[in-house]
Amino acid sequence: MAFAGGQSVAAAAGPGLLVGRFDHALDPKKRLTVPSGWRDLMGSPAYVYVFPDPNERCLNLIPPAEMEGRLEKLRQRSLFDKRAGEALRVFGENAEQAVLDVQGRIRIRDRLLAFAGLSGKVVMIGAMNRVQLWSPESRPEAETVDQAALAAACETLEF
Repeated sequence: MAFAGGQSVAAAAGPGLLVGRFDHALDPKKRLTVPSGWRDLMGSPAYVYVFPDPNERCLNLIPPAEMEGRLEKLRQRSLFDKRAGEALRVFGENAEQAVLDVQGRIRIRDRLLAFAGLSGKVVMIGAMNRVQLWSPESRPEAETVDQAALAAACETLEF
C-alpha cells in the first residue's frame, strides 16, 4: 500500500482488484477524484457507473467492464420477464453514468450524494470489483484489524 501525506492510497492486490482505503474530499464544485491507481485498474475508463448501495448508506462506483458483465446476464433473460424488467427500471432510475474528466474527477448528482450523506470528506474503499463511497461518520477508520469481521468475510467469500 502506498502512502501520500499519511493517507492510504489505492493499492492493487492483483489485476483488476480494487482494494485499499483512500480518504478524500469533494472539491467546491462537488467533484471527487478517483485515485489514478484505481483508474488504471479499471482500464482508464471515460466514465464509471454510480448507484446507491441497496444494503448500506453508501454509493458504489462500478467500472464499465464490470457493469457490462452484469448486464449481459440480464440480456439473456426474456425481454418480457417482469421481474427483470422491474429490476432494470429501478436500477436505471437510481444509477448514473459519471464521466471522468482529464484529472480523473467525477461529478455525482446531488440526490446520490445526499443518499450517502456525502458533503465534504469522502471515504473511498476498494471492494474488489467496485469502489464504495462513504461519509467519514458512517465508516470511521478502524484503529486495529477486526479479526472476527475478517474471518466472517473470508468464510463468506470461501477464501
